[in-house]
Amino acid sequence: MEDRRAGGRRRRRKASFQLYTPDEEAAVVRKLDRRLVVFVAGLYMLSFLDRSNIGNARVAGMDEDLDGQPGSYEWALTAFYLAYIGFEWMALLWRVIPAHIYVSMLVLSWGLTASLQALAVNYPMLISLRVLLGIGEAGFTGVPFYLSFFFKREELAFRTAIFISAAPLASAFASSLAYLIMYLGASLPIAPWRLLFLIEGFPSVIMAALAWHIIPDTPSTTPYLTRRQRKIARLRLRLPPPTTSSRLSSLLTPPPSSPPPPLPHQPRLLLPPPSQALSAPPFLLAFLTVLLTARASDTLRSRSVPLILHALLSAAGYAILAIAHHPLARYLAVFPATVGFFNVVVLTVAWSLGNQRGEGERGVGFVLMQVVGQCGPLVGTRLYPAEEGPFYARGMAVCAGGMVGVAVLVGG
Repeated sequence: MEDRRAGGRRRRRKASFQLYTPDEEAAVVRKLDRRLVVFVAGLYMLSFLDRSNIGNARVAGMDEDLDGQPGSYEWALTAFYLAYIGFEWMALLWRVIPAHIYVSMLVLSWGLTASLQALAVNYPMLISLRVLLGIGEAGFTGVPFYLSFFFKREELAFRTAIFISAAPLASAFASSLAYLIMYLGASLPIAPWRLLFLIEGFPSVIMAALAWHIIPDTPSTTPYLTRRQRKIARLRLRLPPPTTSSRLSSLLTPPPSSPPPPLPHQPRLLLPPPSQALSAPPFLLAFLTVLLTARASDTLRSRSVPLILHALLSAAGYAILAIAHHPLARYLAVFPATVGFFNVVVLTVAWSLGNQRGEGERGVGFVLMQVVGQCGPLVGTRLYPAEEGPFYARGMAVCAGGMVGVAVLVGG
């Protein structure tokens, strides 16, 4: 059986080589990387900023202006994830609505909603807008599924890594950007937290117009490929179906939208520049490591081994955060926790998509993974209550246990 499968793969490769050369295929992949993958990563960075800047807005006085009561802020966080989970099925619409229309609609919706948060006059209004923001961003999590229309299974982890790595990259400079916006707006008549929502939300509105022209619907209709390159982009995907099934690691693996581990002592505070200099390196290291690990995983055609190693690495970092009180030890522990966290996300998504036989199964499998995985961030909104600060031992221990669970499920 294995010999017949191997022979079939060799015949397909030989047939493909007769239709186009490896150099022509490489040229197609480079164009898709530069124009498509980098662009959707930029969109994801904007979405990540728009969903996470509420913490900085709170520090800038949002609670006082909106007459926040105990639990109001937590409900604003929870509302986003409830909507996000409820509308994960929208990932299936990537095959129903032309992608350039669908992406433009999504980006415009979350850009407008994120900006309108600046007009909130009370927490019920803000919570309603957070629900709309969650709906708008829920459909965009289907990007890894969408990228599987353009890339082979053994190419997918690296492209998914480029997309998801926008999250740690955004985290590396989000607080500094927020600090700068509010510092410059301190002398303006508008409240600093309102200015933050406006400035960080509006770029998505502009990008929505660009998405209409940049996002292709299919390989055969990609506008920046030549006629022959469009044909090659279609033919190169004629590969045999995978022979393995998905693992259950997605049940414990946080999806792309999950928050990264908090910086010791300051999980949700707007950091001044000296502290921000300390918060950026873990996320920058995660950004680089995700790309290197995904490339190695594609080259070696292995997901399980690097996934287990990174899950245990992250578990070790969280465990140290749960028990250590020394500032230096806690700071150093953020590095493995963050690096392992984002690598587990990337490898799990790529593995799940690569192990489905057809586009329909990939779409349904991706939605199920996202729905279950989003329960993690939903719980996470209550995992770091202020009264457990500054060490948040319980929350860190739960995260450590979750990562150990991932390693066990993958290795089982």
